[in-house]
Amino acid sequence: MSDLTVIPIETPTLGDRSYLVHDGEVGFVVDPQRDIDRVLALRDEHGVRLTHVLETHIHNDYVTGGLALAAATGAAYVVNGADEVSFDRTPVADGEKVAIGARMQLTALATPGHTFTHLSYALHDTVNGTDVGVFSGGSLLYGATGRPDLLGPEHTDALVRHQHASAHRLADLLPDSAQVFPTHGFGSFCSATQSDATSSTIGQERDTNPVLTQDEEAYVRELLAGLGAWPAYYAHMAPANAAGPSAPDLSTPALADADELRRRIEAGEWVVDLRNRTAFAAGHAPGSLNFGLDGGFATYVGWLIPWGTPITLLGETAEHVAAAQRELVRIGIDRPAGHATGGPAAWSTEALSSFATATFADLAQVRHHRDVVVLDVRRTDEHDKAAIRGAVNLPLHELWSRVDEVPAGEVWVHCAGGYRASVAASMLDAHHRTLVAIDDTFDNAEKVGLHLVGPGA
Repeated sequence: MSDLTVIPIETPTLGDRSYLVHDGEVGFVVDPQRDIDRVLALRDEHGVRLTHVLETHIHNDYVTGGLALAAATGAAYVVNGADEVSFDRTPVADGEKVAIGARMQLTALATPGHTFTHLSYALHDTVNGTDVGVFSGGSLLYGATGRPDLLGPEHTDALVRHQHASAHRLADLLPDSAQVFPTHGFGSFCSATQSDATSSTIGQERDTNPVLTQDEEAYVRELLAGLGAWPAYYAHMAPANAAGPSAPDLSTPALADADELRRRIEAGEWVVDLRNRTAFAAGHAPGSLNFGLDGGFATYVGWLIPWGTPITLLGETAEHVAAAQRELVRIGIDRPAGHATGGPAAWSTEALSSFATATFADLAQVRHHRDVVVLDVRRTDEHDKAAIRGAVNLPLHELWSRVDEVPAGEVWVHCAGGYRASVAASMLDAHHRTLVAIDDTFDNAEKVGLHLVGPGA
């Protein structure tokens, strides 16, 4: 008999995975994202009936589609009975088994650490007698664990110690051959550290994952020392998920002409240009902000926007606007105030704004003959590791409220790769600053003669 089918559903822009698992007839889903049409399409493609939707935890980095998916399919919605939620669910507790179809058996395993009520689900194939793997959510990740500090500093010490014990519990209960299927760890800020791995087993993690190779004190010390900032929008995710989110409305938002866009900008609303940073720098509607779809769009919009601020989307095509909408509903920004398509000439009632772009080599040259402000918008932990001597560090996620702290003069703004620098440059441009956006990788800074300071220099 063939093996069970496990299909990861990737959401790379948030660094997460959901899973559809089936035996050819019936199936279940773990940790679905808000846009459940992707899951429904996979269900139809594989010709299976969904009987269960399961959550490993009340998520902090996205709005779940679990309740809406269960309602749309008639599946049982399995959520830890200890979680305080506002909707009907099928409660589950540590050690309980859930039979799905003729051969799939899930066992709920309490694995606190990312949250206090976190569950993992071990999958057993009753026909082949094999432990297929474990859906570990934000517990055991590839080369890492979920971060333990999202519930507040008063809980971090307890949670990080729970996380160590939970990982060891999974390693003790499951064979080395069992696959590990985490939700986080593919770029998500819910992961304590990052790995390039795309698959793993209990055995591989036992050999390489610090949580399984280090004693508790070493793991706690190193993990806590490496934690950086996490996106501000996370604060809104758990309350939304506990309330039971509905299916998203992905219909096209209202069309806005150039006059309307100008009114929105002058009213303090966000008008977001979705084009790549090169196109934006060359010409854009004055006051618009650049969050390109080619980078961490939703993460940075959600992190930076004052929560509740109306947002209007500018895309070259309707498809670009639709893609941005899909990204935004995943983090609870449900209905854009408006949209426009085409290009900047159609989006502005006045002359277009622009700014120069450059490389770190250009910066090295210009510093020989005039003083410029070097603005580093990387996170503080990145800056502290290695920074250009004399650079001012204002992390991007703080810049919108601290733009007045940027020193006077010509500003050369950089990050690690160019995306965040362009976002920052658009904010500075909206405040009428003279600037240059460095579109280059920070690895080149020292190579071209810029003096770096810090332990990583």
